[in-house]
Amino acid sequence: MPYIQSGLFERLERLERLERLERPAGATAAPNAPSQRNYDVVSMFSGCGGMDLGFRGAFQVFNRFYPELPFRIVWANDINAAACRTYRHNLGAEIRDGDAWTLMDSLPAGCDVVIGGFPCQDISVNGKGAGIEGSRSGLYRAMVEAVSRLRPRVFVAENVKGLLMRHNAASLRKVIRDFSNLGYRVTFELYQAADYGVPQTRERVFIVGTQPGLALFRAPPRTDFHRRPMTALEALDDLKHLPENPATSHIWSRANRSPDQGSRRLKADRPAYTIRAECHGNIQFHYELDRRISMREAARIQSFPDDFEFQAKLRETERQIGNAVPPVLAWHVASAVAACLADSSPGGEQS
Repeated sequence: MPYIQSGLFERLERLERLERLERPAGATAAPNAPSQRNYDVVSMFSGCGGMDLGFRGAFQVFNRFYPELPFRIVWANDINAAACRTYRHNLGAEIRDGDAWTLMDSLPAGCDVVIGGFPCQDISVNGKGAGIEGSRSGLYRAMVEAVSRLRPRVFVAENVKGLLMRHNAASLRKVIRDFSNLGYRVTFELYQAADYGVPQTRERVFIVGTQPGLALFRAPPRTDFHRRPMTALEALDDLKHLPENPATSHIWSRANRSPDQGSRRLKADRPAYTIRAECHGNIQFHYELDRRISMREAARIQSFPDDFEFQAKLRETERQIGNAVPPVLAWHVASAVAACLADSSPGGEQS
């Protein structure tokens, strides 16, 4: 039976009222979610806000409610002006538009958590193989600088699976060493998004550092979706006969077939393939219809709620969705960060 979302595309109350949102009728709640907001978060390379939405919580997708988490975004930044417009519109918070290095002096005096998915173009299997010496992926150093200045209790950095490949071993060692040299205990883990209820076979690395004296960070346990991932049919079937509608981003590319991903067709009985940012319109085809998937369908595959509105046209929306951390995956990681902080007692190292 499809995970049909009720009230498709109906606007919910604006997000400044989201903190008071009650669990929708008929929606199940994701487990083990603390509700009191206690921790200040600085968000870098925020994009349209997928990771930030996950850390904040209080959203519904696939008829499942992900409760509020104890995090408050106090500073956010991205260099993409269109992504910043989407972020402001949906998260109801200010985000600084510009280069992270030039905005470094605007950081707050301190925070509890720093999060960010530093750019991955030079590390991705579809990139040029420059590793962290590339102009984009080298921006992880801005995150290192922010952690050095802010001294958060925890930091969380997300990147592509390619960081774990043999030819990127030196890059991974340097990233770990640079964060470790700041005094943090650093771990990394490869996550399969489909294991957490994201209808997509998307593998991503999360690097987490904790200050000495805090409980060790433990990756969130895989959910029941590990045994039975959500399929493309379950995630999308209620959208297939809706007409195109730019207001809801239910629009799709007319790009001709092309090699590799450009000719892929979703399979109804399995999760979607990884949603890419720079596919230039060559996004995967629908499992049944003679068209490529729409941007709203791509957003569903990334686990964005239907009330999340992209403030851009097709190509830029495609980029924002593909670059995002799936909010549902981010929510599970954030829940584990909250548990780590809650389990930590001042002055004594936990294990």
